[in-house]
Amino acid sequence: MTTRRSAAVIGAGLAGSTAALGLLDAGFDVTLFSDRERRSLRDDVPATGTAVYFGKSREADAQVIEDLYAHGPHSTGMSTRLYSGSGDQSANVLEFDPDFRYVAQGVDVRLRADDRIGRFLDRGGRFEVETVDAIELDTIAGEHDLTLVSTGKAGLASLFPLDAERTVYTEPQRHLLSVTLEGLGHGPDTWGYRTTGGGTHNVFNLHTDFGEAWIGPYLHKDAGPTWNFLGFAKPGSPWVERFAAVTDVHSARQTVLDLYRDFFPHDAAEVARLQSVESDPHSWLRGAVTPTVRRAIGTTANGHVVAAIGDTAISFDPVAGQGAQNTAVQVAALVAAARDHEGEFSAEWLSDQFEKHWRSRGNAAAEVTRLFLGDPKYAVHAELLFPAAAVSEPVAAALFGFLSEPDRLTGIDSRADVSAFIADAAGEPAENVLGRFAPSAGFTSASPVDVTR
Repeated sequence: MTTRRSAAVIGAGLAGSTAALGLLDAGFDVTLFSDRERRSLRDDVPATGTAVYFGKSREADAQVIEDLYAHGPHSTGMSTRLYSGSGDQSANVLEFDPDFRYVAQGVDVRLRADDRIGRFLDRGGRFEVETVDAIELDTIAGEHDLTLVSTGKAGLASLFPLDAERTVYTEPQRHLLSVTLEGLGHGPDTWGYRTTGGGTHNVFNLHTDFGEAWIGPYLHKDAGPTWNFLGFAKPGSPWVERFAAVTDVHSARQTVLDLYRDFFPHDAAEVARLQSVESDPHSWLRGAVTPTVRRAIGTTANGHVVAAIGDTAISFDPVAGQGAQNTAVQVAALVAAARDHEGEFSAEWLSDQFEKHWRSRGNAAAEVTRLFLGDPKYAVHAELLFPAAAVSEPVAAALFGFLSEPDRLTGIDSRADVSAFIADAAGEPAENVLGRFAPSAGFTSASPVDVTR
């Protein structure tokens, strides 16, 4: 008789619930540990991100769980506008509106996790509510064949030392505000003044001095099809103070409206139609993330090996949407490897799995995030790709292809490499594409409505 292997997963967010369900279905006896009851995880805390899956990460997630959200809403493109300056010096620089060539799906992370927990429990998994500290983790790890830690950027993350060689930043690159809003549909007329994709396209505004503002189709855990706003304030930007003043769903919504009225007035009338989700007082979040890579294998006081997954292993600035996607890809690969592995889940084996993930996805996801953060390493990329995208829809689609397949950025290092990428995407020499670029003559605007405070 073969003894079933046992696994413990610490943390019941997206990473932990996905790993627990995947390992259970792979034949493990699994215990999922959470510091909150299931209902509290769903209803008493804010969503820690938008959990948008772009293309390929949806395929990875499908290895663990069926698509429960096929009814949408989904997004199929990105209406993008670039601004610079302010006041009398404000300028409309360029815009483009590509289709992705894939489908993206933004789902409330609380809903994703709760659905996974529900299936986990229905299939015989154990759910334990307790706060696991380093001492308790030592006991748990000693009682299980495989122990995974998914407590996010805090908590037990200190067990996993910082990887200084792979961690580029020592402080947050953006200050964040997220809020879910309702009141706009997802039909062809939504955002129709700026995109042919209507309510299936995300709306992405970039400001060279202040930061970025994104609004995308979203499935809220209670309100259903909605929209999610994510604001990214550069350090020193006046947006930082605005975001810091938010205290509830209503001030969050007002801050969003004020931001568009003052910096992106072409969209203010449409944004004014969006309203707070009154049923969810936790439908907003603000904060900041220092992008960090940790050594994903730790050892407890008595020498038991534990491994980090999700944000506990690699935390991303959300500007390029790589966090939840990286989690989906990492966990799916780890579950598949654990299912097929015979023998001890040793530090060496677990380290090998993380290194495989780093080479295949993690490093590329971190680099794509640096690209969209405007990191100096990618100054040439931004200099060439954005003007090319403004005049070539295939180049614009290829630029956002990095969100789904970040490994496509790997090896594109020099000006010649970027030019070759543009030429390959456009089907013509890069100099021809770039030669057609001219700054925008002005952006179209939404029809006015009352946007008073």
